[in-house]
Amino acid sequence: MQHDRSRFLLRPLLTLGVLALVASACGGGDDKKPTTTTVKVTTTTTAPPVAALTGLPLADAGVRGRPALVVKIDNTPKALGKQAGLNAADLVYVEQVEGGATRLAAVFQSTDADAVGPVRSARTSDYNIVKNLNRPLFAYSGANGGVEAGIKASPLINVGVTAKQTAYTKRGSGVLRFFASTKSLYDGEEGAAPGPLFTYRPIGAPVTTPTAEATGGVDISYGGSSRTMVKWAIDGDGWLRSQSGTAHADDTGTRVKPANVIVQFVDYRSSGYVDVTGSPSPEAVLVGQGEVWVFSGAKLVRGRWSRPSPESVTALSDASGQPITLAPGRTWVELAPVASAAVVPAPVTESTGASAPIPGAGTTGKS
Repeated sequence: MQHDRSRFLLRPLLTLGVLALVASACGGGDDKKPTTTTVKVTTTTTAPPVAALTGLPLADAGVRGRPALVVKIDNTPKALGKQAGLNAADLVYVEQVEGGATRLAAVFQSTDADAVGPVRSARTSDYNIVKNLNRPLFAYSGANGGVEAGIKASPLINVGVTAKQTAYTKRGSGVLRFFASTKSLYDGEEGAAPGPLFTYRPIGAPVTTPTAEATGGVDISYGGSSRTMVKWAIDGDGWLRSQSGTAHADDTGTRVKPANVIVQFVDYRSSGYVDVTGSPSPEAVLVGQGEVWVFSGAKLVRGRWSRPSPESVTALSDASGQPITLAPGRTWVELAPVASAAVVPAPVTESTGASAPIPGAGTTGKS
């Protein structure tokens, strides 16, 4: 009986011992806390495609790979108020022609226009305007035999009135009659997309160039018998253009107001041709170097332009040799004769009661 009782008492002790051994084995004598693994999830944001000639996000990514379209547009006093499509152009060049008159080379790529015109004739200056755009389309209404030969030898696709008659419509008669939509000019053509021509700041970023000056704008005279007078005046985030005392607006009444204005001082030489009245046709010298004034972000930055070859981008550098940056948006380039412009002082502000003096204000651009 005593033996059975002892066996009965030992059973719970043995059970407790086994449990203790199991607990010891499971614990392994290790006091470490359980570890947790954190997985870092990275999200990638894809930046929208940017237009090469404006630095702005593209509203239609499908146009990114299409070529630039250069359209020659009349800019005589008779054309003012009739010009279509100007405010859809990414970039506009102003070039001097016979008698001090000017003509426009409007460059489209990121935005279409239902109508562009009046489309006018080509000049020898146009060769070097188009050669760094990587085989653009070129629209014009005619030229003399020598200029036509130069156009044929240039890296472009001819979509002029003679080459692509079906793309054009007529408004009235006379030299201002030809118009076309950008889509009709692009239709069926290939070409090659342009690369960036300028260095852009981030959207909304201020001008940080140490030598940047406050300014009210610039006055330019193209001389000659026509004496085309141009004024650019600061207006908020852009620059308003006037020509020969007339506010420059398109055919809808919308003022020309790009984000940037580049006054590139160039020499003009004889092209060897004359117009129908016998006036010599000048040619802008666009390869080489010279002075440049860049109006952007309510500031003026003076510097130098340089272009070693017709196929090269025109580099814009400040006094320290750094690239001059532009605000993303549309740009006009005035190919102004040397010593033809004067800086307009900054407007009077309420805080100071007077504008600060501008170094070199009133001086003309000289190479």
